[in-house]
Amino acid sequence: MASVASIAMPRDPAVAHRRSEARIAWMLALPAIMLLFFFVLLPVVAVIILGFTNFELGYGQFRFVGFENYANLITDRTFRKSLWNTSIYAAIVAPVSIFLGLTIAMLIESEASARSFFRTAYFLPVASLIVAMATVWQYMFHPTIGPLNALLSLAGLPGPNWLGSSGTVLYSLSIIGVWQSAGFNMVLFLAGLTAIPRELYAAAEVDGARSAVDRFFLVTWPMLGPTTLFVVTISITNAVKVFETVKTLTEGGPNKASEVLLFTIYQEGFVYLRVGYASAMTVVFLLILVVLMFLQYRLLDRRVHYT
Repeated sequence: MASVASIAMPRDPAVAHRRSEARIAWMLALPAIMLLFFFVLLPVVAVIILGFTNFELGYGQFRFVGFENYANLITDRTFRKSLWNTSIYAAIVAPVSIFLGLTIAMLIESEASARSFFRTAYFLPVASLIVAMATVWQYMFHPTIGPLNALLSLAGLPGPNWLGSSGTVLYSLSIIGVWQSAGFNMVLFLAGLTAIPRELYAAAEVDGARSAVDRFFLVTWPMLGPTTLFVVTISITNAVKVFETVKTLTEGGPNKASEVLLFTIYQEGFVYLRVGYASAMTVVFLLILVVLMFLQYRLLDRRVHYT
């Protein structure tokens, strides 16, 4: 009788309310979950599977080749060259854009007048289409009529062929990458600087931090820890994913001096139609990103102070 009575009794209203909220939450999240599954998770799984095949567009049949594609990557000079170029590019663009972004953000934050103007001016490269700006950069780097070489000639220095020489093309693209990324990093650092309580600076000054350098290392830099971690992660990821400038300005030349990893994947998959081989490259590219993210959080997250 007691069990029958317990079954007949109404459920706990709090439990019923929580279950109702959970159902509503899953219903609201369902569209995002479906988009994530069909446009992120499913393509990743497809790329991993295709990486073990010799699939080529236009051919109806393909077969599984195991790790043959990955073994070929080890001996592929083009792949190794593009991986090296991507590493050099990221090693230049990421730290320089982070440093410039922080410097510009601190200068803007300390300037009361025309703050909105400078924010907009430095953020314009982020909002601009790099393909549209390619014409401007092509003119600036032109070996004969470009303003950069004109300035060098005024100083009595010979101007290089910025985009046409194997020794300077990657550094020229790095300049464009820094120009494109510094404004975005500036906005992120500005958000972090705005969130720092002003009372901390007053307390630091009372404790003896009289100079701006002392206040920066005592208050600003530790409080910017979470923002810096995010900026470092985004900057390295965006630098490794460089593609538009290479495709628009150099096509990987001259002599593959500016060929980067994503451009090589594009060439293999959409020009040579070797989808299986390009998928294996994509898997390696994704693994590189995962390893970089893991190392960043292992090395930097423990030093970050969260408030």
